[in-house]
Amino acid sequence: MINLNSVSLLRSGKVLLEETSAMIHHGQHVGLVGANGCGKSSLLALIMGVFQPDKGDISIDPGRGIAHMAQEVLALDQKAVDYVLDGDEILRKIEKAIEQAERDEEHGKLAELHEKLLQADGYTARSRAEQLLHGLGFSHEQIERSVKDFSGGWRMRLNLARTLMCPSDLLFLDEPTNHLDLDAIVWLESFLKRYQGTLIIISHDRDFLDEVIDVTIHIEHQKLNTYRGNYSAFERMRSERLQQQQAAFEKQQKQRAHMEKFVERFRAKATKAKQAQSRLKALARLEEIAPAHVDSPFSFSFPDPDKMSSPLLTLDKAELGYEGNAMIKMKLNILPGSRIGLLGANGAGKSTLIRTLAGELPLVAGERHDGEHLKIGYFAQHQLEKLDADASPLLHLQRLSPEAREQELRNFLGGFGFHGDKALEKIEGFSGGEQARLALAIVAWHKPNLLLLDEPTNHLDLDMRHALTMALQTFEGAMILVSHDRNLLRSTTDDLFLVHGGRVEAFEGDLEDYSVWLTQQRQEEKSEPASETLQSSNSAQARKEQKRLDAERRKQLRPMKKKVESLEKKLEKQQSLLVDIESELANPELYEHSAKERLKALLDQQTQYKMAIGDIEEEWMEALEKLEEMESE
Repeated sequence: MINLNSVSLLRSGKVLLEETSAMIHHGQHVGLVGANGCGKSSLLALIMGVFQPDKGDISIDPGRGIAHMAQEVLALDQKAVDYVLDGDEILRKIEKAIEQAERDEEHGKLAELHEKLLQADGYTARSRAEQLLHGLGFSHEQIERSVKDFSGGWRMRLNLARTLMCPSDLLFLDEPTNHLDLDAIVWLESFLKRYQGTLIIISHDRDFLDEVIDVTIHIEHQKLNTYRGNYSAFERMRSERLQQQQAAFEKQQKQRAHMEKFVERFRAKATKAKQAQSRLKALARLEEIAPAHVDSPFSFSFPDPDKMSSPLLTLDKAELGYEGNAMIKMKLNILPGSRIGLLGANGAGKSTLIRTLAGELPLVAGERHDGEHLKIGYFAQHQLEKLDADASPLLHLQRLSPEAREQELRNFLGGFGFHGDKALEKIEGFSGGEQARLALAIVAWHKPNLLLLDEPTNHLDLDMRHALTMALQTFEGAMILVSHDRNLLRSTTDDLFLVHGGRVEAFEGDLEDYSVWLTQQRQEEKSEPASETLQSSNSAQARKEQKRLDAERRKQLRPMKKKVESLEKKLEKQQSLLVDIESELANPELYEHSAKERLKALLDQQTQYKMAIGDIEEEWMEALEKLEEMESE
């Protein structure tokens, strides 16, 4: 258990927490959320003992110990797999003791140490370390390479694997998905859902939070506000609270009317394709959660393009790559209104495709045809380095449009969170999130008709991600998006393309199907023999047929899976309502004579919820049993 009692925390003269309390119970998976700069990372450091509270006290039961992810990795000669194994310090101590006992020929002690090694799962340790590395995207060959051979992003993956290797009852993770692609994020979700200790995590990926956490702690106005449920549940509950405030309610109504108009416009032209239906659901969900972001400092749009061409850009018999070496062969026709999300593992070529479309890379072969009025807006993380550290956000825009009025530029920058004097500050001291917001503002100011966005949400907090999603919803031009933020992909794209095996092809399905495809790919990789042999066309045909059969089987199972998931959500909702009722019933004042009617009503509601839970549980068990029967057939 972690108990924060009337805690206050100051950092660099700024009050982050002021006499606030919270309790985290063993086994809870907690998400820390709040605006950038509110103190999420400082709170994590406070709980870990890096900082001491300026007021109040913290008590922690660490159980088997605490695991947390380091932010730096030294350039070591050590093999990657050995670096990860070092995360289990108890195992390493036992191994060293065994080596010493063998040198000293202490046979009695050796037997005792080998028993300890067995209890520490030492005989499976290397296999577990390799599984962690494979899950995070490392190949068989890479796990034997030295740590120093990897780039900064891959070293962060090594740190994450090392952290997960550490036996613990408390696991602290600060933005663990920042350096992961979608494949690795899906794997990490699955791993963390199985973690039985207490997890405290900071992330700006709402889909990831929804899958992993069951409690949300929101830092707002120097207070810790605890909400039962995942991030979406937090948004709903906060929306309800904000709607009680008249000013917030009026702004929310305007957002709702705007979103309804857009949903109806899209619905009128949508086909029955799965991806289109998926996006309609995402739009409806956005409409539902908009009130939770009503007090966000961000509100902007991408101005309508001045002119359009049709097509905007065409690639014909194109080969894409570096220094004359082709890694992708493809054809592509980008029309006005195209909204494409790119899927594929790191290294498959997504960024290569984006950079080629942006004109940073020439074609290795083939032809490119730009429309007469093509105007590209390109965002990628490496472009942040091109910002002038000595210039302010206002000056950046003034250089682009010297004729524009200062107030017009200030109003525009305000939508990206650069208010007042912030618009006049040199960006030298800006955070990664602030620089990313400025880069997006510059892209939007150019009024492009084709947006090329390569991981635009890195470093952005949840409020800014929501604002970006809303802005992209109403963008009138074409867009190609690379992102590991599934909510952004789901909410803003109409078509998904898979970059895989040197090809770019339409992906027939939605992001849930992509997760299934990833799982299947991993299973196939595991089943491949270590030494590959030449396979005949017959075996290739057999694999193709097997894939077809597997796809049909998944299609048959999907309705029952959806029913099970729907019942689980209903059950969770009823249980949450019952907890609320029983919490209220615990109030002694409720049993006074004056509260008799309220007590009767609550007892009736308690009975109703318990009966509903019983009915839903029975239906859920039947559906689950049916699903298991179908899977075993």
